[in-house]
Amino acid sequence: MAKEQTALHKRIESGKQILLAEISPPTGSDSSVLIATATRYAGKVHALGISDNRHGVCMSALAAASLVAAQGVEPILHVVTRDRNRIALIADCLGADALGIRNVLCTSGTHQTLGRCRAAKNVFDIDSVQLIRAISGLAQNGTVVGEEGFDNAGPFCLGGVAAPYADPVELQVMRLVKKVDAGVHFLVTQPVFDLERFNAWWNEIVRLEVHQKVAILAGIRLLGNTEQAKAFAVERPDPAVPESVLQRLASKPGPDAQRSEAIAVALETIRQLSGLEGLRGFEIDGAGDDDAALEVIQKSGLGVD
Repeated sequence: MAKEQTALHKRIESGKQILLAEISPPTGSDSSVLIATATRYAGKVHALGISDNRHGVCMSALAAASLVAAQGVEPILHVVTRDRNRIALIADCLGADALGIRNVLCTSGTHQTLGRCRAAKNVFDIDSVQLIRAISGLAQNGTVVGEEGFDNAGPFCLGGVAAPYADPVELQVMRLVKKVDAGVHFLVTQPVFDLERFNAWWNEIVRLEVHQKVAILAGIRLLGNTEQAKAFAVERPDPAVPESVLQRLASKPGPDAQRSEAIAVALETIRQLSGLEGLRGFEIDGAGDDDAALEVIQKSGLGVD
């Protein structure tokens, strides 16, 4: 019996606007905070992304996604090729499918030297494009792991990451075209701070009509306060945080006022991007501050219908 598409998959095919949020699993094994967080997003987003050891070792993204799904919120399981070889990656995706989790975002992952676990060895057995291609055809073709195919696998709704701030722009757009050809259904951009650079990238996206072949969502990340924003700017030089944004936060007296200004920056970014032809929506990342993320969702007028 054929399995139904996920609600996110149906939403993408409908052509309607999409709103996602992203959270990180807890660093321990206590599920109560994760369950409470998932409940807060219920009915406010179309799906909730679950990052995969993005900021350090934490609860398995697959386990976290299962807990989120149990709260009635559709999860997007993130899988990074940095930490696992193709055998483990495909096994995780089959396990997710068995649990009813079929939204999967494939990414290479932030290099471990930029995180806490610098001594860990990376894997990168396959890249994100190869992983997308492998998962999209698992039922018919399992040659990536030496199999003919996997009965009843999928259908998966596959996502990828877009890098508007990496150079050269033309090469990055070509890589997106490869992801589309491999079977991706949606793309989430790196966090948008530099609007001028983003618009230049978007012009190239429109010129090549990439936005007509896949749903592209702009990533919106809350910067918190001046200290957090400067740390992010140093640790993650791409995407660059403009000096004007850092100065704007620093001009406010104290962390609370700076947090409010960071929310204002996010809201302004959403307003300016909302007019872009073909942009299908947003992904909100509170960077650990779900109150701020939910405030942005409420004040921006973004929501589910």
